[in-house]
Amino acid sequence: MISIFITALKIIFLLGFLVLIHETGHFVVAKLCKVKVEEFAIGFGPTIWKKQGKVTKYAIRLIPLGGFVRMEGEEERSENEGSFSQASIPKRIAIVVAGGLVNIVFGLLVYYILTASVGNNSSLIIDSTIEDYAAQQAGIVANDEIVRINNKGVNIKDDIDKILKNSNGEELLVTVKRNGNFEDIKLTPTRVDYKSTGIYLKSAGETTKILTLEANSIAEKSGLEANDTILKINDIEVKNQQEVVDIINNSESETLAFLVKRGNEEKLINVTPDINHMYYLGVYFKLAENNLPNNLYYALFKTRDFGFSIIDNLKMLVTGNVRVNQLVGPVGISEMVANTNELQDFIYLLALISLSLGVTNLLPIPALDGGKLLFLIIEAIRRKKLSEKTEMNIQLAGFAFLIALSIIVAYNDILRIF
Repeated sequence: MISIFITALKIIFLLGFLVLIHETGHFVVAKLCKVKVEEFAIGFGPTIWKKQGKVTKYAIRLIPLGGFVRMEGEEERSENEGSFSQASIPKRIAIVVAGGLVNIVFGLLVYYILTASVGNNSSLIIDSTIEDYAAQQAGIVANDEIVRINNKGVNIKDDIDKILKNSNGEELLVTVKRNGNFEDIKLTPTRVDYKSTGIYLKSAGETTKILTLEANSIAEKSGLEANDTILKINDIEVKNQQEVVDIINNSESETLAFLVKRGNEEKLINVTPDINHMYYLGVYFKLAENNLPNNLYYALFKTRDFGFSIIDNLKMLVTGNVRVNQLVGPVGISEMVANTNELQDFIYLLALISLSLGVTNLLPIPALDGGKLLFLIIEAIRRKKLSEKTEMNIQLAGFAFLIALSIIVAYNDILRIF
């Protein structure tokens, strides 16, 4: 009972706090721009406390999930001085984007502080090389420090991993610092093949339930579906994620027979894994000294990659590499929050969701802040506003789309959980 109460508090705090700071961003910038804010409320539903200021009514409402800012002239245009609709375009743009920007800045800042406090960073100084891999064969030795690849500076290990991933096995020019001097070494990264099905399982607990499938993967094409539970592979019973991975990687047969439970029936589906590959230098790096300057340095570049990862995910959604049924909504977020056992995991989730919320909210979709921003850009180009009726109809269409999408996402979240 206590654990359920604590989980509920974590979910309420995370979702409520992130929406609250979002709305606070709108509120503060609106005040700075001399736009009349009629109400600033924490929570939703019936009012349990309120206070009327000179202009703004401040209220606390019963349901502690977020809040809202109501400005004069925002929903229905007003000719009154100080209304949102009478503010200049730059001021309205500042007010509209403030909420999303607060979430983005907050998410990045929290992630940076978390990463800097954790430490345990990999340096780019080589501890040892792997026999018969590219680095050893090319003459790279222990204590060499990799500083550039193909004349492009590298700052953290992830930079090297990305270059290798995109190398297509082509020759690389690796610049190392050795005994204070710089040396250029040409090498062709070592290719390592592995089997891939495109299956992603739920990692929590003893379960083999498929969380999602990579778009256009061999598993999807063969007929496996999200929420299938894998019972056996090649007549071998599997009980957790590691057993599934081991059988796929170690099986000598080209085709794997998946026995899955779908609903109340069992299905036998044959899957022939794709043979994919990765490229490696074949080195182990030393850990960086665990001090404040080092931790701040590495956290900066890790936070950079953290921010761009959200944009990369959006690109994958647009290109079809991520499907709608792979999206996570409030129900799925609640499950992730419930599964966090350590403060560090909870803070990471707080940063991730804040950044995702901020970026998503600024997408040019009607009913989101990004849709409002799009209207303002159109108004600036046309030098006149869209008709109130046209804008309202577009907003309603966008709202209907978001409601439908929310229902689909919530439905998929529930299927994944149960």
